[in-house]
Amino acid sequence: MRHKTDRKSLSSRSDPPWSIEPGQAQSPEAASPEVVSPEAISRLVEAHLPLVNHVVFQVAGHFPRHVDRDELIDAGALGLVEAAQRYEGSRGVPFNRFAAQRIRGAIIDAVRAADWAPRSVRSLARRLDSAEQQLTGRLGRIPSLDETAEVLGMDTHELHNLRDRIFRSVVLAFEHTISNGTDDDMTVADLLADAGPEPAVELEDRELKAYLREAVACLPERQRLIILGYFIEGRTSEDLARFLGVTESRVSQMRTEALESLRRGIETQYRSSGTSNPSGLVERRRAVYAARIRRSETWSHRISEVSDPDSDGAFLAEVGRLVDGL
Repeated sequence: MRHKTDRKSLSSRSDPPWSIEPGQAQSPEAASPEVVSPEAISRLVEAHLPLVNHVVFQVAGHFPRHVDRDELIDAGALGLVEAAQRYEGSRGVPFNRFAAQRIRGAIIDAVRAADWAPRSVRSLARRLDSAEQQLTGRLGRIPSLDETAEVLGMDTHELHNLRDRIFRSVVLAFEHTISNGTDDDMTVADLLADAGPEPAVELEDRELKAYLREAVACLPERQRLIILGYFIEGRTSEDLARFLGVTESRVSQMRTEALESLRRGIETQYRSSGTSNPSGLVERRRAVYAARIRRSETWSHRISEVSDPDSDGAFLAEVGRLVDGL
């Protein structure tokens, strides 16, 4: 009879919105004046786990949509454990009411700790949202910037700055699901455009370009001048022939020889050196040329970032530096 009387008296009070329903029975430990054993605390927590979800449902509407509800539940569960450890039944406060306050406080503390934006920004964001909702209801349409700024007592420039601060204060996880009006679930990561290459591809590209610069620098002087003049500086075969004092056909021949040397020299850098000695004058010259390329720079310099690597000016500057160091 005493248990029924207590429940009747509790139901007649004005319980806060986060209290559990009277139909949810409290554990025997809740009525005990002291809960000290770990086993009793564990049973008390397990019996009131539904209270965590109930409190999260009540308070989640006050937080931005990007706040993870699972994190709120985790924080609330910690608050429930703390409530079970601190509860004293002798004070006459029902455990569900005591625990609900602890759970709510733990959730709020967790959200504030994870929020890097100042509270002033959150307060201004609530003012802006309230003003826009009131204007929308009164005007029957989305209010303009001037109308919103007038209600908030600021000019449009200040309103733009406010919105920028609010947008920068929103943090979304890459796994955050975004509704796109279709059956396919999309996350924030799916909407982020990654225009850059993969790190491995970027390093390979840097190494290849470095080998190209080194191979050009290691060419014989006339062949180097022809490659740089024809492909980088945009000179014609006639201009190069006049500059070098040879015929255009000779320029074409040296360009072909230089391109073949570049191809072979760069390909050699990606193959094992082998143990056999080159035979013949041509093979020995190719081996010497490949060795000069290999020794011209270290691997760390090859994969290091070069300022404006795709510009002709940077290419000429790097080749000139390599030539000076040979």
